Amino acid sequence: MASMPFSASLHACLQPKMIPTSPKWTSIASFRSSKSAISQHGFSLQSSTFPGFLLNSRSFSVNARATTEKTIYDFNVKDIDGKDVSLSKFKGKVLLIVNVASKCGLTTGNYSELSHIYEKYKTQGLEILAFPCNQFGGQEPGSNPEIKQFACTRFKAEFPIFDKVDVNGPNTAPVYQFLKSSAGGFLGDLIKWNFEKFLVDKNGKFVERYPSTTSPFQIEVLFSLFLCIRFRSFGSSLLFIYRLK
Repeated sequence: MASMPFSASLHACLQPKMIPTSPKWTSIASFRSSKSAISQHGFSLQSSTFPGFLLNSRSFSVNARATTEKTIYDFNVKDIDGKDVSLSKFKGKVLLIVNVASKCGLTTGNYSELSHIYEKYKTQGLEILAFPCNQFGGQEPGSNPEIKQFACTRFKAEFPIFDKVDVNGPNTAPVYQFLKSSAGGFLGDLIKWNFEKFLVDKNGKFVERYPSTTSPFQIEVLFSLFLCIRFRSFGSSLLFIYRLK
């Protein structure tokens, strides 16, 4: 059976509710790339801002990496109930990883949007992993049961919430050491505040890092695309996903 053209599969995958009304989607461009160009530059998406969504100012890139590299799946954590969890259980999922707090000025907006987005995309392969942290203004002082009750009762949070962790300093959780090192120093090595966000692809590899002031709704377009599209290679021709104008 003949394979569906890539542009057609993109159209079929994206539901109208996922696509903002203002940007114009352009045709998919094909790029010739040598092995050295792949390793040095990967793929890049020029930053673009439009109503409802924000693409980070750093170039969006996906680099060709060896399959033996460490991924998010190599880490074990404890959930909010103290049970051991291997992050390998999330293989094949797009992950949005967030350090959360219950008493921050950003709490209501972030928890509300995270819950909304999780409800919208959870059946399509999105997981939101929330890690409580009390390192910023002492704004997550409660016990694990208190944090769980707050998130699940007030915001109806259904996404996984984990044990309280440090994201900076000598006791930084290993999963956060991995995320920060994968980000390549963007925003500096330190987590700056509550609700910083890391986007991880279906292969467990870091994609992008967002500051606390970037709301979940602003990056929805990116992970909704990652839920639907995979890069495809045809010999030496590598297909770039899309370009926004």
